[in-house]
Amino acid sequence: MTIRSFAISASLIALCIVGGIAPGIGGEAAALQLAAVQGSAPNFTGISNWFNSPPLDITRLRGKVVLVDFWTYGCINCVNTLPHVTALHAKYKDRGLVIVGVHTPEFPFERSAGNVQAALKRHGITYPVAQDNDSRTWNAYSNRYWPAQYIVDQRGQIVYQHDGEGQYEQMDNIINTLLRSSS
Repeated sequence: MTIRSFAISASLIALCIVGGIAPGIGGEAAALQLAAVQGSAPNFTGISNWFNSPPLDITRLRGKVVLVDFWTYGCINCVNTLPHVTALHAKYKDRGLVIVGVHTPEFPFERSAGNVQAALKRHGITYPVAQDNDSRTWNAYSNRYWPAQYIVDQRGQIVYQHDGEGQYEQMDNIINTLLRSSS
């Protein structure tokens, strides 16, 4: 591990430990949550359609900070997170953040590309979205819940994972720290 990699990892763990950054989660639990998800980010596999982008490959996104957001438009909790995810996109896209929405349907009507496209328009989503109808990317990430966010650092390592709503400030702080480390 290089000194720079160590410094980035230490900074991210410190973000989780410092009070107020992770409301409702003790510092030790947050650090364990962070440490438990570290590993290489899987590629986007089995994608039936890409919206707002040509197909993306996680290995070609090395050098960038990536937020992978698993969602489906029929999930109210997912819909509640979308304003926060789109705000992160607006705030950091020019600094190197790439957000990839992975739309993995729960119900048959959510499998329609037309319905997904309409949802993207309705929610003002302009970042890349992969339609994962066969749940292959979902399974590659061993994901279990909607919504779920994974932050991938510039080396392609998952450094943070969160299920459900909330933790918006913590995600923002982690993304900002990673982007600052690359500038």
